[in-house]
Amino acid sequence: MEQFESSIIQRRKLPPLPALRAFEAAARHLSFRMAAEELAVTPTAISHQVRLLEETLGLRLFVRHIRRVSLTPEGAQLYPVLREGLDGFARAIAALYPQSRRAVTLTATTLFTARRLIPALAAFRAQWQDHDLRLHASEEVVDLRRGGADIALRYGDGPFPGLIAEPLCRERFGVVCSPRLGLSAPADLLQTTLIHSEWHRRDMQPDWVNWRSLADLDGLDTTAGLRFSDESHAIQAAVAGHGAMIASLVLVEDELSQGVLCHPFGPVIEGHAYHLLTTAENAAREDVQAVMAWLRTVVPA
Repeated sequence: MEQFESSIIQRRKLPPLPALRAFEAAARHLSFRMAAEELAVTPTAISHQVRLLEETLGLRLFVRHIRRVSLTPEGAQLYPVLREGLDGFARAIAALYPQSRRAVTLTATTLFTARRLIPALAAFRAQWQDHDLRLHASEEVVDLRRGGADIALRYGDGPFPGLIAEPLCRERFGVVCSPRLGLSAPADLLQTTLIHSEWHRRDMQPDWVNWRSLADLDGLDTTAGLRFSDESHAIQAAVAGHGAMIASLVLVEDELSQGVLCHPFGPVIEGHAYHLLTTAENAAREDVQAVMAWLRTVVPA
């Protein structure tokens, strides 16, 4: 029997490991771009490795669509076997280093990461010195069930199938500006430059048109003013006194408390909730629980 097993091992011929890793990551994310981010290479490199694997096997593993990919029946057959094998390698290697530390990956939007998470990192480090945290800032939704991250902060009311969802707070939007502008009533906006910004999800974006309707300020020209593709730049322009903008009162909380921005009058646009999301498996981990406890202080209800 040992001689038989030895002969099988000697005859084992596998495709190159980089090609197998590229395929597994692309299959897990169903995205060459997200696989490239995970493996710290370019999408072109992922595509090249997948092509190499397909040529080696003589099989098509993906169907290429516009801006997405899907698995062929052969790819769907190979993926779970390869995933389990790589997971087994990871577990075996981790077992060799029982004292090694694993960083918890938290994904959130770029603006939320910059304005609420990064400023609060010192508090996390002071309280949770035994745990490491990795911030993944992206406008794309990361699939927690496929292992892209351990925890997610998402804006929206769901549903979030297959995940544990905990609402943290509900967003509110209102007019903010520098106190130096001296605005005290909605009518003052008729003589004020309006600042506009573009959201990744325009269907969720509160804007001057929404606010004008609530305020019943028909004379307000919502097409004029300064426009920014990045909301953080729009906030900086408001702080500098270049005009007034509709901003998240959650994300400019620091500027409001410091007095560099003010919220001089209503109405307020009610937004969606921020949700803290994770899988049932991750929720049982001590390090994930620590990060979630910290997040509850960063985004209080």
